[in-house]
Amino acid sequence: MRIIDNMNLRQLDLNLLTVFDALQTERNLTRAAKRVGLSQPAMSNALSRLRLAVGDPLFKRTSQGMVPTPRALQLAEPIRQALDLIQNGLRSPHEFDLGSSRRTFVIAAEDYGEVVILPRLLDWLGRMAPGVSVRIRSEPGLRLQGELLDGSVDMAFDFFRMRAKGFTSQQVLEDTLVTMARTDHPVAGEHINLTDYVSIPHIALTPRTSTVPVVDRALERLQLARTIVAHVPHFISMPLIVQKSNLLCTLPRRMADVFADNFRLRVLRTPVELPAVPVYLFWHNGLDKDPGHRWLRSAIIELCRRL
Repeated sequence: MRIIDNMNLRQLDLNLLTVFDALQTERNLTRAAKRVGLSQPAMSNALSRLRLAVGDPLFKRTSQGMVPTPRALQLAEPIRQALDLIQNGLRSPHEFDLGSSRRTFVIAAEDYGEVVILPRLLDWLGRMAPGVSVRIRSEPGLRLQGELLDGSVDMAFDFFRMRAKGFTSQQVLEDTLVTMARTDHPVAGEHINLTDYVSIPHIALTPRTSTVPVVDRALERLQLARTIVAHVPHFISMPLIVQKSNLLCTLPRRMADVFADNFRLRVLRTPVELPAVPVYLFWHNGLDKDPGHRWLRSAIIELCRRL
């Protein structure tokens, strides 16, 4: 795989690839440094070395964060693939015969998992274990605990932990909530203030429980409320509606980034302090020692770390 032209790989510190990958993922020097376990000065030094090795600035500081150059965007996927290959090569060859396995794994996931995690996972499986397939079952529901227990579902993604005894829940991602509007919205420009945020009508996710959604709880503390004109069961329908209307929607940033690229929508910082959104992978402990299950969940956790 030809990753970087005009560079002697024997003289390259391969740790710089993880630095590049962290910056490409986080678009923020401080968060990227935390991701790879470096101090901020060490991270800045590593970026300088990487720029020198590649002969390109790679990331430019802007008010929106560290924006990748065209050269960085060109390198992003080959470097991720290289890191995948290295990670896979370090695994014990006796754990799971991924080259010949024809196993199908059943994963329960909401549309967040389908939009954010599944494309990356399927690309990785296609290269590493082409005989392995995945079947995505509809979002977690009341039957999920029993399905995990009887083995009809291997693992699940959700925004909530599985708290029942005999299950393991591991946080694999943390996301932030952002707001989306169509690019020619008559009020929402490149930024939106709190007054406009609560006055412009919203489309919102139908709550799965009786708990007040985090956005509305945050607004309640300010003695404010947004106007919700429609509830939908899935995030994935929101961009289609927002694109054709003056409505706003608030959803996880990684989903918004995908939708912005495909539906020409604007991503805005939500003008109210909101907690981070955790994403959990969970499974029944009876599968802890299953080699294939252990291999796949370890791969998913590593992939999510770099999303």
